Amino acid sequence: MDIKPIRTEADYQAALREVESLMTAEFGTPEGDRLDVLATLVEAYEAKHFPMEVADPVEAIKFQMDQRGLTVKDLEPMIGRSNRVFEVLNRIRPLTLPMIWRLHKGLGIPAEALIQPPKRTAAV
Repeated sequence: MDIKPIRTEADYQAALREVESLMTAEFGTPEGDRLDVLATLVEAYEAKHFPMEVADPVEAIKFQMDQRGLTVKDLEPMIGRSNRVFEVLNRIRPLTLPMIWRLHKGLGIPAEALIQPPKRTAAV
């Protein structure tokens, strides 16, 4: 198979080119196995060199609302009455552990994102 670690930007770019060329490889074939190993190496390199910041919990909720076409009423089973939902979305009230659990289960938002303290907005 002759695969080597990705240590430099040049190694990374070469691995990306090879991954792209293998994108149509069948699972279980030598090419598919090579794609699987290269993708794992690329993912590890990217995690180390291009870390992703965990999303702000309120922004994560708003993103899911936008993506799914949800309204405040749709969030009531997960957060509480509409006034409570508005308080959370306006950063007045923090999420509680039960809210976090229900949002994670109901919307698939990673728990890591929901347990982060929300970013404060500037006072107007």
